[in-house]
Amino acid sequence: MKAAGWLRAEVRGPSMVPTLYDGDRVLARRAVRVRPGDLVVARYPALDRLVVKRAVRAGPDQRWWLASDNPFAGGDSAVHGPAEVLARVAWRYRPLRRRQR
Repeated sequence: MKAAGWLRAEVRGPSMVPTLYDGDRVLARRAVRVRPGDLVVARYPALDRLVVKRAVRAGPDQRWWLASDNPFAGGDSAVHGPAEVLARVAWRYRPLRRRQR
């Protein structure tokens, strides 16, 4: 079992539009059950960064097939293969914008 706790991540790029936008932040819970359709924070073996994607289906080796909500953006399991899911997204928030003076 993986360690419980919370993970924060910032969304970069258009791959999850219209659900999430560039600059949105997510709070995700580790060590919770993931189901198809959940938003997750994951890591592809070939990439050295975290990604926020939608879980599609579990594979036999504990990895998940993930998809982008924006089919034109790419960057999901169709390109990178299955990923290791680290946490399930529980909350999305947008940072406060500072007023320009």
